[in-house]
Formats: sequence, C-alpha cells, structure tokens
Amino acid sequence: MTLAPGLDTVTAGRRQWIALSVLCLATLLVSLDLFVMLLAIPAVTEALHASGTQQLWILDVYGFMVAGLMITMGTLGDRQGRRRLLLIAAAVFGVASVVAAYSMSPGMLIGARAVLGIAGAAIAPCTLSLISTLFPDERRRATALGVWGGCFTVGAIVGPIVGGVLLNHFWWGSAFLIGVPAMVVLLAVGPVLLPEYRNEHAGRIDVPSVLLSLLAILPAIHGLKRLASHGADLQAVGALVVGGAFGWVFVRRQLRLDDPLVDVRLFTRRTFSVTLGSMTAYSMLSGGVMVFVAQYFQLVKGMTPLQAGLALVPGMVTSTIGFQLAPRLAQRIRPGVLIPAGVAFTVIGMIVVSLTTSTTVLVIAFAFECFGPGALVILGTNLVIGSVPPEKAGSAGALTQTGNEFGYSLGIAVLGSVVTAVYRGRTGGNSLGETIAQGATGDVLAQARDAFTSGLHLAAGITALVLAGMAVLLAVTLRALPALSRR
Repeated sequence: MTLAPGLDTVTAGRRQWIALSVLCLATLLVSLDLFVMLLAIPAVTEALHASGTQQLWILDVYGFMVAGLMITMGTLGDRQGRRRLLLIAAAVFGVASVVAAYSMSPGMLIGARAVLGIAGAAIAPCTLSLISTLFPDERRRATALGVWGGCFTVGAIVGPIVGGVLLNHFWWGSAFLIGVPAMVVLLAVGPVLLPEYRNEHAGRIDVPSVLLSLLAILPAIHGLKRLASHGADLQAVGALVVGGAFGWVFVRRQLRLDDPLVDVRLFTRRTFSVTLGSMTAYSMLSGGVMVFVAQYFQLVKGMTPLQAGLALVPGMVTSTIGFQLAPRLAQRIRPGVLIPAGVAFTVIGMIVVSLTTSTTVLVIAFAFECFGPGALVILGTNLVIGSVPPEKAGSAGALTQTGNEFGYSLGIAVLGSVVTAVYRGRTGGNSLGETIAQGATGDVLAQARDAFTSGLHLAAGITALVLAGMAVLLAVTLRALPALSRR
C-alpha cells in the first residue's frame, strides 16, 4: 500500500477537506453530464432524427457502460493507483464530452456517450475509495460522504439550469461542454492535493472475470432494450437468458479465485446484501421516474429546456438538504429507523406523482420525494465501504456505484417499457417525442399527451408500491445496528 507523503489519514485536517473538494469536483463532472442529458434528449431527437430505440441508447449507454466496467475500474484503481486512474479518466471524459457535443449522427453520439461511460466507470469508485483513505473514521467518513452526495445533487441543480440556458441560446451540443472546465481544474490541482493509494501486494486482475462480467451485462442490456421496444420476442428473451448464464459462470469463477474481481461472499451477509440491493432498487425506480418527469414537463406541458430545468431544481435542493442532514441525524437515530423513514418520503411523493396532472403539485411532489434518499445513500455506502479492509475500498465503492448506475439505467429501460406499453396501447405509436417530431396537432397530440401521462402515473404507482415494501425490509434487517458514534 502506498500513500502520498504529507497526508495524515487519521486526522481529517484542512488539507483533507480541500482534497475532498477536488473529489467532489469529479463527482460534479459526472453529475452535470447525466442531468444535462435529461433536458437535451428532445433537442437531440429533433436535430439528429433519433428513433425511439436510439433515444433509449443515448440515455442509457452511459450508465450501462459505467455499470459494466465500474467493478473492473475500482479493482484496477486499488492495484494501479486510485489518483492516477482518476486523472486519466477525467482527461478521457473531457475529450469525449467534446466529441459528444459535435456528434453528427445518433450513432456517433451513442459512441461518445459509451466512452464517457468508460471514463465515468473509473471516476466514481476512485472518488469513493479516496474518500475512505482520507477519512478512515466512520463518523467523519459519513460526513464526507454527505458532502460528496450533496455535490452530486448540486451538479443536478447546476446542470439543468446551465444546460437549459445553453439549449435556449445555442445548439444542443453546447450542453455537453459544461463539464470540460471542471475537468481542466481537476487535472491541474489533483496531482498536488489528492493522495495516491495502491495495494502493491495485490495480484493481477483476472481477465476472464472482466470478460465474463461484460458478457453477462451487455446481453442483458440488449435484451432489456429489445423488450422495451419490441416486447418479449425471441431475441429479447434469448439475450436475457444468455446474460443470466454468463452471470452464473462469473459468480462461480469468483468463488474459486483466491483474489476475485468481486468478493461475492460478501452477499451472504444479510445487512450487506439488503442494503446494496435496496440502493440499487431505489436508483432504478426513482431514477426512472425522474427521467419521465423531466420529459413530461417538456413534452406534455410544453416547457422549454430551461423551464423544465428550473422545475426540477426544488427537488435537487431538497435532495442536497437530505444528504447534509443524514450524517447528523445518524448520530441520534438508528439506521433501522432513519433509512426507512427517508424512503417513506419518496413513497409519499411517488403516490402524489401517480395521481396529479398539475405542474405545481408535481414540482412539490418531486421535491418531497427527493428529500428521502440521503440516509439510504450515505449510510448505505458507509456500511458497504466500512465492511471491507482499506485495500478493497475501491472495489467496495465500485459495488455501490455499480448498483446505483446500473439501477438508474435499468430503471429507464424497465419503467420506459411500462410507459411505452401504455402509450402504444392507447395510440399505436412508439413515443410522444416521435409523435411531436412528426408534427401532430389537435386531438391526435392531446391523445398522445394523455397516453404519456397515464404511463407516467402507472410507473410512479409501481415505484411507490415497491419502495414501501423495501422500507419494511430495511427496517427489519437494520433494526439491530446502532447510531453512529458522536466522538
């Protein structure tokens, strides 16, 4: 294990907090790209003539590449140097952002988004593992994770506003360029402030495990995409079966290796598996609904990208507040009470979303449900990272972020299939965006908007029901865990 000189990893002094701000900048970089895309997709569809399936790939390919490679990148950072990998990834992310901005076809944009996903797969676990290096104390680490999570939502606030301004005044590709200055700053100050950490005694990465993980995830992705666009045909089912089969082989190989890519035995711990599974499910369901809320504001209510971005801001603000409050409340309230209580906020918000067509009520409900995830994300991440030795922090952080990113992208595919099924059943078309792009007006447009709204309502209702069950499971599983120490 190697650390950069001059950094005391026991006492979280001023240098450590400054270093945390640099890590948060990397998080902001990823967050900006994610949330700008939500607003840019209607303009991208019109400019590049993207089909419904291509729209889903443009939205999803980033998250799926992150999910497919994050565990590999987290392990690579542990072994080759977390700071080194973070800076390389930031440089690639910046270059790919420029390519995305000047894409001339849906295929080119999908390719650029895939490269962004590869870079993002390295940024997230390196950031989390370096936080664990800087803050080994559980209470201070929880506070640092609260700041980190808050910066993610700050990016979600800045992204829609700045992206909306750019989309209103410039071409759609300009929205991808806002992360480039942040990348330049990170590359300039990261080598000075961030500690280097690598496990010099780790073995080589098992290449067959890397390939098996991709062979498990990518066919599953294709199957989900096919399921969303064409229903449960032979190709969709076959791809899902192939992905599941390779996933089974991957798990079997990890159990035989002395130094596995993923320590799957961790999942035999109920607290670990339930916490990680709940974080994945939360990202899947709430993230999927958020995508369709953003589209609802633009496609149904006729908002401009800037107006839609501003409508999302209250939710991002309450999310930031939730992330900051969670570590403080965790010193007084046990996780078995605090985490389910946070999830309950989201359940209530989702119920309202499933019932309303009022813009004002929808904005308030979205803000209400965004307050909830702070405790689950911060305390859940703290539980997962704290359960492994320091030299495994990168791979543990990768597990949490893989679950979050894969869940978010999976939510778009799964809930997208729900919205699409309702829309197709009522209109015979594939998507509201395509209907608008074809110049529909009058009763046809009104019917299309009503169909999309019904799909959103159903997706939110399903989300509320599943999350309510998840809150009960968390309350039972985490009931014996104590509150964080106040020392």
